[in-house]
Amino acid sequence: MVRNPHAGQPFTTSDTEIAEALLDVSIPTLMLSLVHMSGDPELIRGVLRPAGLFLNEVQGYMSEEDKAAVRELAVGLIADYRDRGCPEPEPIGPELLKEMMEWLVCEPVPDEYVPMVLEEMELDGRDSRRGAAAGDAKQDFPVVVIGCGESGLLAGIRLKEAGIPFTIVEKNAGVGGTWFQNTYPGARVDVGNHFYCYSFEPADEWTHFFAEQPELQAYFDQVMDKHGIGPHVQWRTEVTAATWNADTATWTVATRGPDGTAATLTARAVISAVGQLNRPHLPDIAGGDTFTGPAFHSAEWNHDVDLTGKRVAMIGAGASGFQIAPAIADRVEHLTVFQRTAQWMFPNPNYHAEVGAGVRWALRHLPFYGRWYRFLLFWPGCDKGLAAAKVDPEYPDQHRAVSEINDITRVMFTEWITSQLDGNAELAAKVVPDYPATGKRTLQDNGSWLKTLTRDHVDLVRTPITRIDADGVVTDDGVHHPADVIVYATGFEANKVLWPMSIVGRDGTTSLDELWGERPYAHLGITVPGFPNLFCMYGPGTNLASGGSLIFHSECQMRYITDCLEMLIDGGYRAMEPTAEACDDWVRRSQAEMRTMVWAHPSIEHSFYKNAHGEVYTLSPWRLVDYWTWTREPDRGDFAFS
Repeated sequence: MVRNPHAGQPFTTSDTEIAEALLDVSIPTLMLSLVHMSGDPELIRGVLRPAGLFLNEVQGYMSEEDKAAVRELAVGLIADYRDRGCPEPEPIGPELLKEMMEWLVCEPVPDEYVPMVLEEMELDGRDSRRGAAAGDAKQDFPVVVIGCGESGLLAGIRLKEAGIPFTIVEKNAGVGGTWFQNTYPGARVDVGNHFYCYSFEPADEWTHFFAEQPELQAYFDQVMDKHGIGPHVQWRTEVTAATWNADTATWTVATRGPDGTAATLTARAVISAVGQLNRPHLPDIAGGDTFTGPAFHSAEWNHDVDLTGKRVAMIGAGASGFQIAPAIADRVEHLTVFQRTAQWMFPNPNYHAEVGAGVRWALRHLPFYGRWYRFLLFWPGCDKGLAAAKVDPEYPDQHRAVSEINDITRVMFTEWITSQLDGNAELAAKVVPDYPATGKRTLQDNGSWLKTLTRDHVDLVRTPITRIDADGVVTDDGVHHPADVIVYATGFEANKVLWPMSIVGRDGTTSLDELWGERPYAHLGITVPGFPNLFCMYGPGTNLASGGSLIFHSECQMRYITDCLEMLIDGGYRAMEPTAEACDDWVRRSQAEMRTMVWAHPSIEHSFYKNAHGEVYTLSPWRLVDYWTWTREPDRGDFAFS
C-alpha cells in the first residue's frame, strides 16, 4: 500500500529537537495532528482549545500558558508516534472530522461547506479534482493553452493526466505568469503561501508565510519540472489571433515567435489561461515622453537602474506601490509617492514574517499538519468577506459605509491606520480613505507602509498631476517635484479581457473583444456562446475581491473544462458551446448580485474593478462554495453539441 503523502514522513527526531520545533508551530493545528497520530479525540474536548479565529491569526488567541501545556503534552505523544515507527493514522469518520473543523475555527462549519473543505484538504490522499483519462479518440483532440501562469500550468498538468495532447503558448521566457513578470522590489503574495499553492502540490519549504516573487516563481518552476510540462511549452511566443473553422471543427491559432516569425497551430479546443492583470496600464500624462531619466512600469522593472541616492517619483500607490515603497526607501535620496486615492488596509503582523524551521519540520513529518494548516488559512477568507461587502440599501450615509458590519470594518481598519501615525493629523487626512471599507482592493499591512510614509525623505502627494517635464512631476497646485527616476505603479488593463488577441468564433467575422467591449461575459466565466470549444480560466467575472485564492478558482475551472473535453471526446462530438439562454441567465444573475456589492456602489470612484460605465464585470460576487458547486461538473443542458 502506498502511504498517504499527507500523513507525514517517518522521522527519528529526538525529544529535545521535537520540543524545539514545537516552539514555531500553530498550536491549534498541532492539536488536530495529535488526534490523528494518537487516535484520541478527547484531546480536543477539554479546556485546551482556541478562543477565536481572524485572518492570518494561526494561534487561536490561546494563552501562553495553554500553548506551553499543549507543547508539553505533544512531545510525549509525538515521541510515542515516532517510537511506533510513524504508522499511517487510521482514517477518521465524517462526524469527527466536522467536529475537528469546527473546533479549529471556533464556529459552526455549515454542512454545505464540508464536502468542499474535505476535497480541498485531501485527507484521504486522493486528488479528487483530477479528471478521468479521456477515451481512445483523445489523440485526435489536440488542445492549445494560451499562457503558462498558474492556471496555464494547471491546465497542462490536467491535460497530461487525461492523456490529451496539448501545446502551451507563453509570451514570457518562463513559467509563473504574474510571478515571472513582476520582479519589482518587495513583490510578494497577499494570500498565505500554505494555501496559495495547488491543493495537490503543497510545499513545506516556504521561507516566508507570504512568499516573495523569486520563491513563488521557483515553486511553479518546480511543479512544471515535476510534471514534465516544459517540453509542451512554446516560450517567448505570443498568440495574436485564433479563428474557428466550422468545416473542420478546429481552431487556427496564430502565433508570433521570439524572432517575430509568424506561425499557426491547429487545435480542437483552446483554453485561454491569460491573466486579467498582465497588460500594464500607463496613464496618459502630458509630457510623459519629455522626461530625460529612466521611467518604467512596475511590471517591467528595469533592474539596470540603480536607485541608490536617486530621487524617485512613484506614480500610483495601490497593491504594487504599497510593496515597492518600503522596499526601496532605504536606498533612495528622496521618494515622492503620488496617490490618487487612499487604500484601506488591515493588520497582518505575519506579512513579512519568516517561516521557522519548526514549522517546516511539522509540515514534513506530523500527520496532516499541513492539511489542517491549509484549512486554517482558507476558512477566514472563505466567503466571510462577502458579508462586509454586501450593501444594505437602508443603511444611512452610504458614502461612509454600506452596512453596519461594513461600518464596523471601517472603524477597525481606521483604528489600525491611525494607531501608527502618532497623532499626525495631516498624514491621517491623506491615508484614511473616504469611501466604504473593502470597496477597492484591500491591502495587508504589518506597519511597513505607514512607517515608510513617516520618514523624513518620503513625501505622499495626493494633489493630482498636471504634467511631467524633463526632470520631474508637476502637480495641479503648481509644485514641481524633482525626480531622477519615475516608476509607474499604475496597475493593469483589467477590463480588457483577452486583449489584445483577436478571437473570431462561429460567425467568422466578429472578434470576442469587439463583442464584449467593456462588458466581458462567459457562462460561469468559462464558456461563451458562438465560440465553440473555447474555454477560459480566470475569465470574466471570476476575479476575487473578498477572499479565497485564484489557484482555488483555477482548480474549480479546470476540473469543469476537463469534464467538458471528456464529454466532447467520449461522445464523439465535434463541438460544444453554451446556449445563449444559459449564458444570459448567468450574466443576468451575476450582474444583479454584483449591484448589491460595495465594489459596484456609486460611492466607489477610480476603481480598476469598474468599466467606463461604472459597472463591474471582472469580479465574482458569489460565495466560493457556490462556485465550487456549480463547477463540479458541467450541466449538459447548458450546452449545444454538434
